[in-house]
Amino acid sequence: MKKKIQFTFLLFAAATFFNLACRKETNSKVLQEEKKIQQNDPTSESFRLKHPQSPAFDLNVILHGIGKHSENDENDNDKNSEEGRGNPSGYIEFRQDPDPAKIINLDVSVKHLIPNHQYLLQRAVDAINVVDGNCTSTSWLTLGKGLVPQSILTDRHGNGSAALWRDVTAVPSGSAFDIHFQVIDAVSLAVVLTSDCYQYTVR
Repeated sequence: MKKKIQFTFLLFAAATFFNLACRKETNSKVLQEEKKIQQNDPTSESFRLKHPQSPAFDLNVILHGIGKHSENDENDNDKNSEEGRGNPSGYIEFRQDPDPAKIINLDVSVKHLIPNHQYLLQRAVDAINVVDGNCTSTSWLTLGKGLVPQSILTDRHGNGSAALWRDVTAVPSGSAFDIHFQVIDAVSLAVVLTSDCYQYTVR
């Protein structure tokens, strides 16, 4: 009877150990697969670290204020308007959809500028495939709905947004550029926001 109990205990212990070993192996495989997926995801940090030279099809562009050009500097505004308060800034979500049309969508937003005022988004690119992270071009092109310039109108808080786009069908896929952006006052043409130098590749 004693031997039978010992045998049953050993059998149970062996089964438990085997089950734990299988679970550990399964969890290890799951983690390995998740790691592989993350490493092959272009939006993940691990992918960017592993592929520092991967094409930059999409950009997140930060726009910085230049000098004083906010709702606080416009003396002619209605003092009763609900104006925002803060430093002028902006953001551009630069996206290239993987479709044959080769359209770049530019969703731009600005904050803390003059209320109820119009602004324009411009871009300048350096020579094709001369990518060194140093934007030198001053050939500014006003962006809009395709070839038609489109202004960004701020609200009473000095904030505004616009969904712009540009067709780059004529540019060969794989072409790379240094590019930078600026926002100008549509009336005075003064520069109010600028970006750093970015690099992008035509999808």
